[in-house]
Amino acid sequence: MSDPQPSVVRLICGNQNYSSWSLRAWLCLRRAGIDPQLVVLPMDTPEFYERIGEYSPTGRVPVLWLDDERVWDSLAIAEAVNDRFANGSLWPCDPVLRSRARAMMAEMHSGFAALRHQLPMNCRAHQRQIEMDAAALADIARICTLWQEARAMAPAQGPWLFGDWSIVDAFFAPVALRFDGYAMDLPELATQYVNAWLADADLRAWRDAGIAESWVIHHEEAGV
Repeated sequence: MSDPQPSVVRLICGNQNYSSWSLRAWLCLRRAGIDPQLVVLPMDTPEFYERIGEYSPTGRVPVLWLDDERVWDSLAIAEAVNDRFANGSLWPCDPVLRSRARAMMAEMHSGFAALRHQLPMNCRAHQRQIEMDAAALADIARICTLWQEARAMAPAQGPWLFGDWSIVDAFFAPVALRFDGYAMDLPELATQYVNAWLADADLRAWRDAGIAESWVIHHEEAGV
C-alpha cells in the first residue's frame, strides 16, 4: 500500500532572487509535478529572524512542510521529493550514472566555497563584470570538467547532465544562473548547458519572481 499523499505541500524559502538552496528544492518539487505553496521570508531582515522559528528547526531555509512533517536541508528535501512524489524517477535509472550523479550532487552541496562567496546567485544579474581570484577560477574549471564528464557518460541523450533531468541538475541550476550573471568565457558544452537552463520554464518562472522582488541584500550585489 502506498503512503498517503500530504494535503498541503509548503516550501519555506528565502528571497527568490538570492536563495540558491531554495531554488534547488523548488525545482525538484516542480519536476515531480508539485506546485508547492511558497512562504518567502526575506533574508537578512528582522522579519526573517522573527518568523523563521515558526517554520525551521535549524533557523535556515529551505524547509519543506508535508502537512505537519518538516524536512530541512535541500539535499534531504530532494530525496524526500524523489521518494514521496516521483517514485524514484528523479535519479538516473542506470546505477553507474546514478552513482556519479549523486557524487556530483554531494560535491556541489558541500564545496565550491570561493564560487559561492565571490559570485553570489542573483537573478537580476546578467553578464556583470567581476574580478575573480584563483580559487574561484579553479571552482569554475572544476564545474566545467564535471559537466563535461557527465555529458560524455550519456552522449546520446540530452540536454541535461545525464541525459534526462535528474536531481543533480537542480543542484547545478544556481551555477547556471551565476554563469549567466557574470561575464566569463566558458567552454561550448558549459554554454549549452547554461542555455538549456535559461530556456527551462520552471527556472524562468523562479527567475522572473526573483527579479520582481523589491528586497536588496547589498552584500549579495557583486559585479558591475
